[in-house]
Amino acid sequence: MSRHAMQRALLWAVLLLFAAWFLTPLYVMLTTSLKDMAQVREGSLLSLPTSPSLEAWARAWSSACTGTDCGGLKPFFMNSVLMVVPAVLVSTALGSVNGYVLSKWRFRGSETMFALMLFGVFMPMQVVLLPMSQVLGWLGIASSIWGLILVHVLAGIPSTTLFFRNYYVGLPDELIKAAMLDGAGFWRIFTRIVLPLSTPILVVTLIWQFTNIWNDFLYGVVFSGADSKPVTVGLNNLANTSSSVKEYNVDMAAALIAALPTLFVYVVAGKYFVRGLTAGAVKG
Repeated sequence: MSRHAMQRALLWAVLLLFAAWFLTPLYVMLTTSLKDMAQVREGSLLSLPTSPSLEAWARAWSSACTGTDCGGLKPFFMNSVLMVVPAVLVSTALGSVNGYVLSKWRFRGSETMFALMLFGVFMPMQVVLLPMSQVLGWLGIASSIWGLILVHVLAGIPSTTLFFRNYYVGLPDELIKAAMLDGAGFWRIFTRIVLPLSTPILVVTLIWQFTNIWNDFLYGVVFSGADSKPVTVGLNNLANTSSSVKEYNVDMAAALIAALPTLFVYVVAGKYFVRGLTAGAVKG
């Protein structure tokens, strides 16, 4: 075997080892969710289910206990859907307009404003819990899905603005100037020229926001009420609910149910996410 072939084989071996290491928890979760409790107790973590069953998935979805309520993850899952869709769309739309203004319609102090907005990207989430709860109380939307939507929109604007601003800086200024000479205004240039060129960064931002908001636990547990808790809070309640028998298969099925939307998004649109990043989403 040539030296080049040995190096290539070694590289593949290392990559496969890391892939196996990374995917082992997912494998354990999936196989455990398809077993009954008898096999979970008697077998090993890595053993395959002898008679695969979706009973644990059905229980996790509709009848598992999350505290005193035994309605499964379904209501929490629907709360997350109702929260994530508008929060992602609104934060992405605001970020695109902000990025457009800060890159192509600069004004005195725009760079300072952009620098101040960047503080939101690096600011710890815990810092805003108390003032945000007061604001939600003043607005009358505390402990509601509308309150969670507002929190996630505000928390996402710095990141979405950063993505779009850095992407739009790479667009030729001549396009904007030519459109202005033809009589196009602010919104016509944005909708007819800039947005059609924004597909890569739109995909990146939508995936980024969807993942962050769907997987969020801190804002969900702090700002939600009894009827507005997202799926991450429901999963936590399900896993920590005491019962006579700990049903690990149901816990694993519930964790996979909570993770399925983000897994689906990355499987379907992961390649577009990478293309968007390389197209300038994180370039200054």
